[in-house]
Amino acid sequence: MPVSFRKDIQYYKFCAYGFFKNLRFFDPFLLLFFLSKGLNFFEIGTLYAIREITINLFEIPTGILADSLGRRRSMISAFAFYIVSFIIFFFASGYWIFVIAILFYAYGDAFRTGTHKAMIFEYLKINGWIDQKVHYYGHTRSWSQMGSAVSAIIAACIVFFTHDYRMVFLFSVVPYIIDLILMTTYPKELDGKRRQLHKGEIFENFKETINDFIISFRNIGILRAILNQAVYTGYYKAVKDYLQPVIRGFAVSLPFFLWAKEEQRASILVGLVFSVIYFLTSYVSRHAGRFADRFSNLNRPLGVSLAIGLLAGFLSGWFYNRGWFIGAVVCYTGIYLVENLRKPIGISIIAERLEKDILATALSAESQAETIFAALIAPVIGLIADRWGVGTALMGVSAVLFLLMPLYSTGRGKNRKG
Repeated sequence: MPVSFRKDIQYYKFCAYGFFKNLRFFDPFLLLFFLSKGLNFFEIGTLYAIREITINLFEIPTGILADSLGRRRSMISAFAFYIVSFIIFFFASGYWIFVIAILFYAYGDAFRTGTHKAMIFEYLKINGWIDQKVHYYGHTRSWSQMGSAVSAIIAACIVFFTHDYRMVFLFSVVPYIIDLILMTTYPKELDGKRRQLHKGEIFENFKETINDFIISFRNIGILRAILNQAVYTGYYKAVKDYLQPVIRGFAVSLPFFLWAKEEQRASILVGLVFSVIYFLTSYVSRHAGRFADRFSNLNRPLGVSLAIGLLAGFLSGWFYNRGWFIGAVVCYTGIYLVENLRKPIGISIIAERLEKDILATALSAESQAETIFAALIAPVIGLIADRWGVGTALMGVSAVLFLLMPLYSTGRGKNRKG
């Protein structure tokens, strides 16, 4: 399918949003930061679970709020919560303070997830480009991954020169302030039709949105698509940060930069590896539409990519246990690539079957399903990692999810039109 959408000002705003949103300088070092503060893998897993459960609890209400009261206000609130979270992380030193910081971060995620995707799809419908949703979303997501690539390089420099993991949180405040300001420039029509409320109408609007939501999700095909998408993204969220200790082990084994401290050597390699990974995921996201076009329906690439991603995770753990760090890092990269290849496809399958005016609510439900799986997997992988090591934990979780694939397969599905 030829690309026919126009790269106008709003297109570049969507891309800029994703780029600055992913300048999370703490991302490549988050797990290493927690380990440096004396937390074990299980405690780290519980923090991740708290984050995901909190998102789960607030996802649907904030999605309804976005559809009923205005998506731009919802996004501005999200970035305000993120900024508070970063500041708390900077000053935190104990587990329970980290819990508070992670809660604020989760509030930000709950307000953001689903809402911005709904704004993108709303814009496509307004302009008659809805048939381009995989290509368009893939393009904007590629800029998010480009932001992650740049972020990894900058983060490595921050850690290398400051010798302090905390500084990555402080520097992350700047791009999030930029995104907060950017949200105020989005056109009002992206708020959706329920953005203007009068006194006494709020309850009726919430009731109508919930009814629309229930009706849309009676379709078994939508439910299976959500489950397939959510399982892998939940798995990705739970295991992605374990690449950090894998790279650190690799860095220590190399006979390079011996004059530098272990933390500095790790920061160099972590920055380089994550930068390469995110440049690759940017490319993959940008060409997700081309990949999808190879299939007669979008359900097939979801199933194929799910199997490949879980196999990559299993092999990465197997290589790590044998001290083959290069193989472990290469296979771990596969986990990231698959997530960014299938994300635009999965989101598009769900979006094309939903009612327009509850899109933020419905996409928040998809994100909510992802958080359930992430919350379940994160403590388990942490507990196994503490007892038997990171490699064994990764192998075990990947193998179980692979064996359970028949339960959340999307099937053959219907052929795509046109």
